[in-house]
Amino acid sequence: MHPPHTRRRPRGPRRLAALLLCAAAALFPSVTPAAAAAPTPVPGELRPYDIGAVYSSGISSGGYMATQLHVAYSGTFSGSAVFASGPYDCAQNTLATALNACMNTVQDLQLAQLEQTTRNWSAQGLVDPVANLAGDPVYVFSGSGDSTVKRPVADALADYYGRFGASVQYNRSTAAGHAWISPLGPNSCTVTQSPFINNCGFDAERDLLGHLRGSVAPPASTPAGTLIRFDQNAYAPGGSAAALSLDDNGFVYVPKSCAEGAPCSLMVALHGCKQGYGYQGFGTQFVDKAYLNEYADTNDMIVLYPQAEATTTLENPNGCWNWWGYLGDSDYARHGGDQIETIMAMVRALRGGSTPPPVADRVTLPSLDAQDGYVKASADGTGAAVGTLEDTYGLALGRGTDAKVNRTLLSFDTSRIPAGKEITRAYLSVVRSSGAGDPWGSPAGNRLLADVTTGCFGGCAVEASDWSAPSTVPGGAQVAAFSSGSATSTDLSAPALAALDRSGTTQVRLRFETAPASNAYLFVNRDTPVTLTVEYR
Repeated sequence: MHPPHTRRRPRGPRRLAALLLCAAAALFPSVTPAAAAAPTPVPGELRPYDIGAVYSSGISSGGYMATQLHVAYSGTFSGSAVFASGPYDCAQNTLATALNACMNTVQDLQLAQLEQTTRNWSAQGLVDPVANLAGDPVYVFSGSGDSTVKRPVADALADYYGRFGASVQYNRSTAAGHAWISPLGPNSCTVTQSPFINNCGFDAERDLLGHLRGSVAPPASTPAGTLIRFDQNAYAPGGSAAALSLDDNGFVYVPKSCAEGAPCSLMVALHGCKQGYGYQGFGTQFVDKAYLNEYADTNDMIVLYPQAEATTTLENPNGCWNWWGYLGDSDYARHGGDQIETIMAMVRALRGGSTPPPVADRVTLPSLDAQDGYVKASADGTGAAVGTLEDTYGLALGRGTDAKVNRTLLSFDTSRIPAGKEITRAYLSVVRSSGAGDPWGSPAGNRLLADVTTGCFGGCAVEASDWSAPSTVPGGAQVAAFSSGSATSTDLSAPALAALDRSGTTQVRLRFETAPASNAYLFVNRDTPVTLTVEYR
């Protein structure tokens, strides 16, 4: 365990959504919570304090985000505490996996693969070095009455952290429902209902803080610090919190001692779905009843409460944190994820500067489903025809069982790149639906290339001639071999960046450089669209 404010390790540098969210709504009826003494929010800004150790905590979707923060930025976060959630990147950028493997247990969540993905991303610099996780304190809670995120999923979270040498304390002996556990919880222990804060007859905050910090002083009877409401837009990439499914308002609780210059720690506390400030009048119930502010006063701890919000579409109508890749953000669990980078900008502002360091402006463009498709032909390009299995399996790539070679066509509305900005980087993100064989190994060293065309190859709707139509930039990027989950392309080449149509549509053709010699293929884009992320300044 780590003592307060110190570290013992080196610090490292498309419709399926509606089914998930409607199912969740049936599990979360509304009740009126009991009143609790709480400070009144006052408007203000994030300013620097003398902050040492930083921790994350959360419930459900907030638990997933707490783990994402800890793993992606383990050089910043010293530990994490989560209620009712599962292992890092469990959803693998696929909503069906989130539903069936990371909440329910009808699908294998593939823990060994999640571990390997984390190690791969660490080696690639997409998350901080995994060596940082060794010895980190992690608190995990799962109630036996939780039918929303089932017990084996939380078991997998504890197992996941153990694989990296973290010090895990796991409470699985309580009959709790799906909730944050707090002595201030207005709900009885076993229920699952709003405000999803349950009293189970013990002080979970004492336990989790004691494990994270190494020791903890008794809580104050009533919070005496200041609860500041600040503008989250200032920290969101692109300057719009709403565009990332974040509320305009965030909160930070600052004890008097920290405000006066005492060395303090920082806890980033993340609410669950339907617990955000702006969700149907929910307000500050999570902030007030999480029982962290009381401990903050007596333990020199600032508590940051970022706020997610509901979208007006079916992407995220319950205001969950992004743990499955909604709004086309395939980087949601690693460096560059929009919500992660927003929270990190807040953390940096609190630790060392009145203005957070600049975050790269970017726009993530999902491919246009109405114009996407694939084309099949003989290896020499003869007999080309438009493929018909998109709705069933996805967009095909490689050599199918009919001996035809498949190429995928994608359209992006690149007029959404802000005018007057210099494009500095762009890349594709794809999610594999299924497949057979290894098209990258047939022949050995085969490459999956992305041809980029300003405008469209012919008409923007997919047509047979797209199989061999010339492109503006052949092979403007490539996608390395992957057998499941998601993959990100190399950065688009300079000529490919220049080929992006700033006033309309840009099409991309994914193709294997050499026709596979035998049956070897994959399908992409069945549930999650291919995205084009464009960074600019």
